[in-house]
Formats: sequence, structure tokens, C-alpha cells
Amino acid sequence: MLSMPLSQPGSETLPEDRAELLNSLPAEVAEVLLTALPDARRKLSPRALDTWLRGCDALMQLGRGADPVVAWIEAAPALARDLGEDVLGDLLPLLLGFASRTSGAVIARLLETSPQAAMRLGDATLFMAYLRFLEHLLARAPRAVRPMLDHLGDLLEVLTLGGLRRWADWGVEAHRTNFKELLAYFSLETEESRAVIQRERKGTLLVDVQRRLMMYLRALWGRDFMLTPTAGDFEDRTGLRPYYETYSLHLPDALDDWQDQAALDLYRAQAAHLAAHLACLRKPIQGEGLNALQSAMIGLIEDARAEALAIARLPRLRDLWAPFHQDTDPGIAGEFDRISRALLLPDQPAESDLASWVQGEFASLDLTDAEAARDLGLRLAERLRGQPYSAYTDHPSCPYRCDNRLLWEFEELEFDTEFAPPPQVRKYVSVSEMVNEVEVETAGEDAQEIWVQSAEFFDDDGQSFNEKEGREPLAPPVMYDEFDHTIQMMRPAWATVLERRPRLGDPTGAEAILAEHRPVMERLKHRLDAMRPQGMQRIRKLEDGDVIDIGAAITAAIDIRLGRQPDPRVMMRQVHKTRDTAVMVLLDLSESTNDPVGDGSTVMDLTKSACVLLSEAINRVGDAFAIHGFCSDGRAQVYYERFKDFDQPWEDLATARLMGAKGRLSTRMGTAIRHATAQMKRVKATRKLMLVLTDGAPADIDVRDPQHLRADTRRAVEEATQSGITPFCLTLDPGADAYVQRIFGPRGAMILDRVERLPERLPQLYAALTR
Repeated sequence: MLSMPLSQPGSETLPEDRAELLNSLPAEVAEVLLTALPDARRKLSPRALDTWLRGCDALMQLGRGADPVVAWIEAAPALARDLGEDVLGDLLPLLLGFASRTSGAVIARLLETSPQAAMRLGDATLFMAYLRFLEHLLARAPRAVRPMLDHLGDLLEVLTLGGLRRWADWGVEAHRTNFKELLAYFSLETEESRAVIQRERKGTLLVDVQRRLMMYLRALWGRDFMLTPTAGDFEDRTGLRPYYETYSLHLPDALDDWQDQAALDLYRAQAAHLAAHLACLRKPIQGEGLNALQSAMIGLIEDARAEALAIARLPRLRDLWAPFHQDTDPGIAGEFDRISRALLLPDQPAESDLASWVQGEFASLDLTDAEAARDLGLRLAERLRGQPYSAYTDHPSCPYRCDNRLLWEFEELEFDTEFAPPPQVRKYVSVSEMVNEVEVETAGEDAQEIWVQSAEFFDDDGQSFNEKEGREPLAPPVMYDEFDHTIQMMRPAWATVLERRPRLGDPTGAEAILAEHRPVMERLKHRLDAMRPQGMQRIRKLEDGDVIDIGAAITAAIDIRLGRQPDPRVMMRQVHKTRDTAVMVLLDLSESTNDPVGDGSTVMDLTKSACVLLSEAINRVGDAFAIHGFCSDGRAQVYYERFKDFDQPWEDLATARLMGAKGRLSTRMGTAIRHATAQMKRVKATRKLMLVLTDGAPADIDVRDPQHLRADTRRAVEEATQSGITPFCLTLDPGADAYVQRIFGPRGAMILDRVERLPERLPQLYAALTR
């Protein structure tokens, strides 16, 4: 027998595009990487392997030492095996974000315990929720993370993810200012810590019985089912109802015993009920045109039909489900329970007249006819019409039945896609291909594919044909850091700006605004004319100048001839009077701008009027200016619109874009100011002014702490000031005294008490700030 030599670490090589990685790693880390490389190649796909190697490089660049890199090398393949390879791409950015809040030792410990957490949680969604919980804990009590991770196995043995979070929140609230007690609590050294664990622990965890349930279902139905744990204790008081989605049965991650019925039996009942639905459902039910009561009654009949078909095949399932149908209150939810018991136990007398009627009608049904079952559900809803019913509170009390989402199918709705327009492909072709194949010579914005010529051809107006075809590609997403006031540090790459193309409105609206506010412009005319640059200006009566002032020199000569003292100031200097000012107008386009004001118009209408008058004023003076707007839908979607850029003229296209502006979503102001600052840095001007026009405080849907975005906006204003830009805020919020000066400074903001005066005050403010 031949003996093969063992593989040495140096015998493995990295992919060509990652060959330089070894040079950037310390020798001991490189040795660990090469040792783990063969096993990683067997377990990971090429894409996941690249993510694994990229993570090594990124963690090394953090400067937190070698421990996080070694932990990543060892833990990432195990996580990909247990939760799927996509989890690596989600985990890496979170780790990079953790680096700004904690030490490398904590990050390494987090990675070391991640396979254990993945095994106990059993689902990628729950694991990502666990990482968000760690992010939450780092923001509140960073010192508590390390001792908790050291005892993570003991905690997850008895607690669900929701229970772990409540246990941690209790400890943080109780010992936030006492670090010694905080460490003792999270190290499980105190009686109160163990008492809270005992209070939050659940009877049976799904991960402990998952294999038994899967074998149970296979024995019943002769096929395999995927079981996925779901955080049920985040739901309301009714708890999580099982459901089927993405080819998997979603069950609560933990259950207590229910009225003398073992939690394992409840798990069996839930899984068997979902499997019975899948076995009898041939096609989804159309849900259009049904009210809540009709949908609930069709679902009630479908539950009974699925169970009746399953019992016909496996009679002992009735004994499994029957103990969970108990007596309930006399309301409409109790009537649902009585109907359910009557249909599950047809040999027993019904408990109400309505239940007896449904029992008789159901007995005459062909259980394979889904349309007949739907018709019975509609007739039952008709009999219940007029009784008080709430879709949120009136549910059957049976704990094993699902939420019936697998029953329904709805028509696809066409949502407003202006925030994320479909990509338009631009294909460069030769002249012959263009002539022979093109269908529409000047395609518009709705074209899916645009053919443009590889060689430029110009029309009679001097514009390239390529520029006329299709729409100009938008800028790629831009990520910005965000300031976290709780830890006094920046969250790296936290918010994403998505530039979108503004919709066009009616440009004649600008002419109507100018006609309506002509008296305002007339009052500002002389002030604006005085601000206009005067070109070349001569400064006379100087003793030291550039050239001789002939008139003054002649007067001095005459005085000398007459014996008088001459004026020695016979020189003059020629000075170029020019303005070198750039103005950025940044508009808040949030939903609140649609609020009406006293005269019947909206805040957005007044904003448009003010911007038109301001643009006319700036255009008359001659300063470079831009008008941009923003709104947001969470940190990942900060939408940014350019109505007019610095290099664009103030004409019909810019006014049409401004007239088409609409208010929607929220106000993540700090990120928008950072993006506007980046635009202004590219402009060459001695003086740069940023006018922020808003009607409220910074806010967004994913932020609960009102101080978070205010502190971030203040930091963004400071960054703009350091870049040579002068930010100034004009707010329409009468309650802005509480925050606006803390954000923009005592001289950087003005509150407009009367909103209807906005069109007049904004041009005046510009004139005062740039004089």
C-alpha cells in the first residue's frame, strides 16, 4: 500500500485575484488561512469563497489585531454550512460596523460563538435578528457583550431570542450606571440574573425537537418537510400562528405546555395541520373582492376540509387535534370555536344552532371540491353579517391552526416605481447596425434598450444623436457615515443616497407665480441691482495707484501755478468688481410638505413659489446656484433629486422639474446635507452658501430616538462648515426653537412664523446672506 504525504499549508494557493492577500497578513494568520483553505474550498462555492477571503482582508484592515481575522477564518465555513452561504455577505458589513464600537477581542469572541448561536437558532433570519440584538446591546451597554458571549451556550439552551433580549434589557436598565453589578449580571453570577432567566425560559425549544417532528411528518405523509423556527415571542398576546412560506413550515421557536397538553404534542398538531393544508390544496383561492369576515369564514371551512381529508387517510389525527379545541367566551370568536369543534367531531352534537347548520352543510360537501367549500364559507359569513367582528382580535382560540396565508392569491398591484425606475440598457453599435435594425430613432425614457452609435454623429442643432436617445444614466448609490450620539462615534457606510430623476411638471406654473408676486420682485429690484457686479471700477484720489488720474494731475498743476498747496492724491487704481458666490438650495420633500396652510395652498406650493422667486433673484444677480431636494424611507433609501445643477441654465426644463416636485416619505437631513456638501466641493467659488428649507425636525421611519438624527444633522453641518460651506436653515416649524439652533448654531437658522410669507422672505434672506 502506498502512503500519501499529508497536505502542507504551503501546498495550497489562493485564487489569482486574491494572491496579494497573503502579503498583507501576519505570518501566523497566513498560516491559519492556508491551513483552512482546502476545507473551505470543499465547503464553499466560488462566490462564498471570495466573500470569505474578502472578509479576511477587510477585518485585517480594521487594525483590531489578528484575533478577529483568525476567528473569521474558522467560523465562516461553519456558518455557511448551517445557515447558507448568503449569511456571510450579510455578516461581514455588520462586523465592520461593530469595529467602531468595540474591541477586536469582542469581535473575535462574537465570531467564535457564532456557530453555536447558529446551531441553537437554526435559521438565517433568526441569526440576523440575533446580530441586530448584539448591535442594540452594543449601543446601550458595550461592556456587557463580552461576558454575555462567554455564557451564550448556557443562555440559548433555555432562552429564545426574544427571551434573551428581554433578559439583557432588564440587566441594562437595572445596572446601567454600576459597571461592577452589570458585569456580574451578564456573567450569570447574581441571583437576579438567574431569576430573570427562569422567568423568561420556555418549556420546549423547536431546535431540540426539530428532527423528531421532521421524522413524524415523513412517517405521516411519506415526504420531507422543511421546518423553520420563527421568533414567536415578538408577536402580540395571541402569540405567533404557524404559517407556510418559501417552501417551509414556520413554527414558533419555543412553546409552553398548553392546558395540560404537552408542548411537543402542540408542535405535532401544528406541523400536521400545515401538512394537511399542503396535501389538499390544489390551487390558491382568489382573494379579490372579499371582506375580512368572508376571508375568515372561508379559511375556517378550509381548515375543517383539510383536517377531514387528513383524518380520512389517518384517523388517529382526530385524537391529536381534538384536545386543543376547548370551551371559550360566548362572543363571535367563541362561535368560531364551536363551529370548529362541530366540524372536527361530527359524531358529537353541535353546541349552537349555527354550528349545527354548518355541520349539516359540511357533511353533504364533496371534500375534494374547493369551490363548494368556498361557497359554504361565503354563506356562513352571510349568516354572521351584522354581528360585531374585528379581524385583529376575533380569532379562533385553537393554538395549532395556521394563519392561512398559504390559501390566498391576489392580483399583482402596480406600485409607483418612480423611486426605483427600471434600468435602461445602452448598447453601442456600429452605424450599419443602427441604420438596419433600429426601430425608433429617438427613443424616450420608457424604452427598455437604447442603441447608440459607437461613433458620434451630430444633428443640425449641434447636439449629438446619442444624447437625444434614452435618458441619461443616474449616479450610482452613494453610502455615507452617520453619527451615533449614544456612543459618540460614526457608523461607517450607514446611510445610502439614491439619486432619482425628477418628474416634470407644467413650466407655465412658474410664469403664474412670477405674475402673482410681481410686487415682491419690484421691491427687491433695486436691492438686487446693487448686488450685481459692476465690472471695472476706478478708485480715484490715491497717493499710490496703478495709473495717473489725468484730471487730478491737471488740477494739482494749476494749484502749483497759483501758489496753492496741491492735492498729492493724483493716482487711481482700476478694480474688477466681480462676485464669486455659489448657492445651493436644499429642499425638504417629506410628506409633511403636503400639509395645507391657511390660504388653501400647501407647504409644497409655497416652497415652489419661493424657489421660483429666489431663482429669478439669483439669476438676476449672476451667482451660480443649484436647487436640489431630498426625502427618505429608512437609512437604505435616502432619495435625492436635482432640479437644477450649477452648470445648468435657469430655463423651462429646470422650472418644469421644480413644478413637478412632490412631498412624500421622511426627512433624513444629515445624509442629504453630506451629499449636497459633496456636490458643492466640486464647485469652484470663493463663497459657498447652502440654504436648507424645511418644515420640521429630522426624522425617519427606522429611528425611534428623536435626538439621533438631530445629532447626526449637527455633525453634518459641522462637516460642511469645515469644507468652507456656510449652511443656513429656514424652517417653517413653529416649534423649531427646541432644536434648530442646536443643529445649525445661533446665527445659522431662522424660524418663519408666518408660512404664507415664505415666497417673499426667501429672496430677502439670500440678499442679506450674500451682500
